[in-house]
Amino acid sequence: MQVDMQQTFKSVEMKDLDELAKKLITQHSLKIWLMLGEMGAGKTTFVKSFCKALQVVDNMSSPTFSIVNEYKTESQSSVFHFDFYRIKNQQEAFDIGVEEYFYSNEYCFIEWPERIPDLLPEQWMQVSITIENENQRTIQVTQHG
Repeated sequence: MQVDMQQTFKSVEMKDLDELAKKLITQHSLKIWLMLGEMGAGKTTFVKSFCKALQVVDNMSSPTFSIVNEYKTESQSSVFHFDFYRIKNQQEAFDIGVEEYFYSNEYCFIEWPERIPDLLPEQWMQVSITIENENQRTIQVTQHG
């Protein structure tokens, strides 16, 4: 696996997420974003910031129970937000047609991607969020492929 680029942002606060998301979307053309971090690290919150940067007009929420939420942007593009925390196996994700989403050329933000390693495309952006303290996170962004 080729790692093309890596960026680290330390002591990121909640108020910084919208600006950081906008910067990352502008810098990178890949549309598959893997969101890594422990429970409560801020994955869903950061996905909401990415959605704002992409001009999503729908209300955003965690797709914990539905596995995937689709949001529409101002230009009527789709943004897909996945949460694979509750799936039992990769087949469950395959059965909902994740590959069609991943190869749709629309943005896909994937929480708990480690539960579907064999279904991920060859190229993606990985966002790893580490809790520093109650208000700050370290965010590492890596481009793969």
